[in-house]
Amino acid sequence: MTAAVAAPGAIVDRGAVRRQRIIGIFYLLLAAIAAFVLTSGIAPEATSTFALKPAGSKTGLDIPNLVVPSVVTLYAVAALCGFLGAIQLVRGFGTRWAVVLGIAVAVFVFGFLTWAAVGKSMSLIGILQLTVVKALPITFGALSGLLCERAGVVNIAIEGMLLTGAFTGAVVGSATGNNIVGLVAAGFVGAALGTLLAVLAIRYRMDQIIAGTVINIFAAGITGFVSTRVLQLHRELNEPQRFPQIPIPVLSDIPIIGPMFFNGNIFLYALFVLIGLIHYGLFYTRWGLRVRAVGEHPRAADTVGINVLGTRYRNVILGGIVAGVGGAYFTLGSTGSFVQDMTAGRGFIGLAAMIFGAWTPVGAFLASLVFGFADAVQARLSILNIPLPSEFLLMVPYLVTIVVVAGLVGRVRAPAADGRPYEKE
Repeated sequence: MTAAVAAPGAIVDRGAVRRQRIIGIFYLLLAAIAAFVLTSGIAPEATSTFALKPAGSKTGLDIPNLVVPSVVTLYAVAALCGFLGAIQLVRGFGTRWAVVLGIAVAVFVFGFLTWAAVGKSMSLIGILQLTVVKALPITFGALSGLLCERAGVVNIAIEGMLLTGAFTGAVVGSATGNNIVGLVAAGFVGAALGTLLAVLAIRYRMDQIIAGTVINIFAAGITGFVSTRVLQLHRELNEPQRFPQIPIPVLSDIPIIGPMFFNGNIFLYALFVLIGLIHYGLFYTRWGLRVRAVGEHPRAADTVGINVLGTRYRNVILGGIVAGVGGAYFTLGSTGSFVQDMTAGRGFIGLAAMIFGAWTPVGAFLASLVFGFADAVQARLSILNIPLPSEFLLMVPYLVTIVVVAGLVGRVRAPAADGRPYEKE
């Protein structure tokens, strides 16, 4: 980020200066909230307790609770945010602005949790475990979008693919009594919707945003209709067997990260494998080189013999399969039944995570954890009966999505041919 003070005769990037000031004011706003709003009404001797051991843990590890003085902690948070804000306004942090922004937000979030846990005990491990759970379908959606957009096709239909995957997994899993069959069926339905998107966007060169929106509306309509007319009358078709948790010996006993990453069901471990495969495939194989070439410069790729349209077809269908499997998580890995519109915008949040993660698999997963953490925090705070309207708490994940996308648009670069139809000469 360009510093506010430029050398004599230098060209000043007014946009960068404006962003620098906005971020600096944002830091000062966080400091003011922590110092004057969150400390209001808290007794000086009050403390906040964070549990660091999972409930029902049998590891034998005696991890003591973290107890912090509430007011002192909030003033420390305010001081740090104010200090960062002053530096940001005076000279900025250059290329390290994103790291500093992440630190400031993380510190403020800890201060907010400290305020929420005044006089109470909050399970910090529980929030972190729930973060991974909430991030799972978002990551599947982000990976689906990544596969499509790396080949130059915008996949707005992720939401519909997740929803139909959830519906199909529940119905087929219940009808056959086999959750694996339900999972496979969800993947096939995702592939079918991916094929539909590919045909509309690639063959008929339909506007890709409109094509994805049509699929989303179709998915919401058909699943809602069948759910109302069929599943409510035949409840036995909406009672699939959920995949059980599979704790990995030794690894699941590691403090903090063990319960988060090594005590899940098949969807969690499949996601890790998928992230590794996509990362390796995109950046270390001939297939990945061709996909990235098609997404960056399809005309040049075509001239060296790469089948541009075929590559796009394959990637969009693969993206549909990933989204369909991710949708099955809602019914076969989480709730155990289908509820109308149960994906609740997770497909769109997955697109935001893909952008936040700079169109990389690992980045998309880390970004999904950010959104998952926001969702986990609102879920925990609603249980603690904090003095905030429940409607505001439900808004938290979506507000975070808006802030992230609004703050990052123009600072990360999409594939150059993303969203542009290609016509072979």
